[in-house]
Amino acid sequence: MTGVTIIAPPLRRPAVRTSRGILGVVLIGQFMAILDVSIVNVAAPTIRTDLAASGSGLQLIIAGYTVAYAMLLITGARLGGLTGPRRMFLLGLAVFTAASLACGLAGSETALIVFRLAQGAGAALMVPQVLSVIQLRFEGTARARALSAYSAVLAGGIVAGQVLGGALVTADLFGTGWRPVFLVNVPIGVALLVAGARLLPKDHVPRDQGVDLPGLVILSAAVSLLVVPLVLGHERHWPLWGWVSMGAGVALVAVFVPVERRARHPLIPGRLLRAPGLVPATIAIFMAMLTWGGFLFAVALHLQGGLGDDPLRAGLTFAPGAAGFAVVSLTWRRLPERLHRALIPAGFTMAAAGYLGIAGVLSGGGHGEPWLEVLLAVSGAGLGAAYSPLFTVALARVAPADAPDASGLLATTLQLGQVVGVAALGTLFLGLGASAHAIGVTGVVLTVLALAGAACAVPLLTRGGARRRS
Repeated sequence: MTGVTIIAPPLRRPAVRTSRGILGVVLIGQFMAILDVSIVNVAAPTIRTDLAASGSGLQLIIAGYTVAYAMLLITGARLGGLTGPRRMFLLGLAVFTAASLACGLAGSETALIVFRLAQGAGAALMVPQVLSVIQLRFEGTARARALSAYSAVLAGGIVAGQVLGGALVTADLFGTGWRPVFLVNVPIGVALLVAGARLLPKDHVPRDQGVDLPGLVILSAAVSLLVVPLVLGHERHWPLWGWVSMGAGVALVAVFVPVERRARHPLIPGRLLRAPGLVPATIAIFMAMLTWGGFLFAVALHLQGGLGDDPLRAGLTFAPGAAGFAVVSLTWRRLPERLHRALIPAGFTMAAAGYLGIAGVLSGGGHGEPWLEVLLAVSGAGLGAAYSPLFTVALARVAPADAPDASGLLATTLQLGQVVGVAALGTLFLGLGASAHAIGVTGVVLTVLALAGAACAVPLLTRGGARRRS
């Protein structure tokens, strides 16, 4: 790797049993954060009735979490670099758990909006530390296994949120209606805090760490200006303020680049971007999350709005896709190593075939069973085959000292990819009338985007593109 080489202090690797405990703690925390992106969606009608929430208020209850989460991820990553991933993970988990309790007990629309924002802020402090812990505390095949489990958690969390949310609202436990979708986090969060305090290794923070405050403010503002209209725009028919906001966000990104070049402690060091494979892998990860997020959103709208499925059935429909993603994420390393990089474009191509098939079976107006379940499994398995190796390639040559910055970059890329996918594909589907024809056209667009993801991954096929020596 060219550029300045930073030699981090040697890290003591944990024993196998302890390492499993460490991985379990951070991945369960990650799962809860992903779960809360989608678990509230199915509870929305009940929340609106119970709290007499306005349409805009309900929108902020659902989207406020994602907005706070996305805009603060870079901040959370930098704070983890300054204070250590253990300390920041536990702080973020504590905030997330307390905010979940407050959400479950909220008595008004305003209170629930505020607590949802706090919940998103807690997740943003916690989530970037997951990749940092994996990068710092695991190496070789152990790191590859940990990243595979991480990928499976990301895939399953979104689908599990819809299924669990539907089950909890339908059960109406003790007449509490929607409140268990938040309260379910509380006992898990408390247990994780206890386990994390015991298992997570103590932090070793380099003394020369600093913060690029101007860069942090500019980048956080840029992400906010981009994410807010992407999250709220399609519900409000893309008002002028949304386009102005996104334009201002792009302009701030342009300002951020020269500010970073002059910073003593840049948020995204140049040596990080020169790490072999990181940039093309990050772009491909963005494309993978764009298609996955947009696909889940558009098909969920079609199943519930066009075909009349209840939230629980709609959530369960996605189970084969999540299972395919998870199984491949956990087993791809069993293939010969010479095939690992080739899995990435092959996986995108397989996902594209699945999307095209789903477009065909749903455009006829019915559920398309049993082919729908088969094609969901195909598309999920394809994305799993692309996604997990991408993380291994992206982080393979990142120095331990740059782990927090790499974590912030990848976590933000994941969230932005999902938000852009929901906004773009959701707008396309709704703009075409939310019909069987609309889901067919959306599926074709998803196919094209997945093939574009395969093209983005082509530079990773060569050993030089993915594992070039210093």
